[in-house]
Amino acid sequence: MTHASIANALSIAGSDPSGGAGIQADLKSFSANHVFGMAVLTALTAQNTRGVTDIHLPPVDFIKAQINAIFDDIRVDAVKIGMVANADIATAVRDSLVDRHCRHIVLDPVMVAKGGAPLLDPDAVEAVRRDLLPLASVVTPNLPEAGVLLGLPAAETRAEMASQARELLSCGPGAVLMKGGHFEGEHSPDLLITEADEVWFEADRIDSMNTHGTGCSLSSALAALLARGMSMIDAAQAAKSFITEAIRHADRLEVGSGHGPTHHFHAIWNGDNG
Repeated sequence: MTHASIANALSIAGSDPSGGAGIQADLKSFSANHVFGMAVLTALTAQNTRGVTDIHLPPVDFIKAQINAIFDDIRVDAVKIGMVANADIATAVRDSLVDRHCRHIVLDPVMVAKGGAPLLDPDAVEAVRRDLLPLASVVTPNLPEAGVLLGLPAAETRAEMASQARELLSCGPGAVLMKGGHFEGEHSPDLLITEADEVWFEADRIDSMNTHGTGCSLSSALAALLARGMSMIDAAQAAKSFITEAIRHADRLEVGSGHGPTHHFHAIWNGDNG
């Protein structure tokens, strides 16, 4: 990447036609964080702010073809992996990326939609743990997702959160950014653990129904910031701040009657006319 060029980031994830999560959120998050966004679709969903009603999975060979088409032509500075749906897709993504030597791979282990619909087959959990965790520069689970990956109940204390993050780190990723948004109380702590560091990021909880796609948007913001050359700690802090503000300003949007989306472009859309 030349000094003047804009970084390129690729999302490998599912589609959310309502625009709040998945590929659509990732592309908005990439743009808001100043990188050129690209997308490979692993799943098509029928969903809105109230939930998921149907899922259609493309053939695995077509998912591979999409990934290969990108890498055969375009410099990819970071990859974000989201919804992989089943074991075959998880393994196909691994096989497509393992020899590409992308410096930054952010794995968001998407398992359940905000409305409660499962987005990952039970057989895929082992494939994610075996095939994708060792490939990742950083994995970004919330508390329930970390518990599922480890076969443990979701952490209920900061000590349990730190213990599970360290156990996930032992599965092979370069870092673990564990999100504590499911904790009760006034605060929403996240924890970044690497071989060398253990850093807590604190934020006050924002009382809002507009949290659809927060996990997708955080992981894609992190990928964008890593692609731009930030350190893991600085990128994690900046990504958390981005999501916090996106939630804080989400009441400016009027999208659906359930869990609404966050406001990705809060920093640049000002006033009534933009």
